[in-house]
Amino acid sequence: MPAVDATPDGEGGLQARRREAVLRAFFDSQGRLTTIPARHAKRLVVLDQLVQRFEPGERYSEFEVNNRLRPAHDDVAALRRYLVDEGFLSREGGVYWRSGGSVAD
Repeated sequence: MPAVDATPDGEGGLQARRREAVLRAFFDSQGRLTTIPARHAKRLVVLDQLVQRFEPGERYSEFEVNNRLRPAHDDVAALRRYLVDEGFLSREGGVYWRSGGSVAD
């Protein structure tokens, strides 16, 4: 007998619920990041949320990147570094652009 998925909306729905749980755990009601997750998998979820502030194909100065990240968290240098290191943003010559992350609906 084949295995039956116990969730009514399948694996995609389970992943979406886990993602929402991580976002609720790390962002407050005003959309500020309360802490940067130590666990890599959770940090990737948070970074994917943050990269939604950047439009694919657009170029940003470091100043502009900082201004887009600051409403979420004061340590913009750490967020920039994580976004670049994990491939969500790319950087060359002080110019940043979105190079990863999910596409928002």
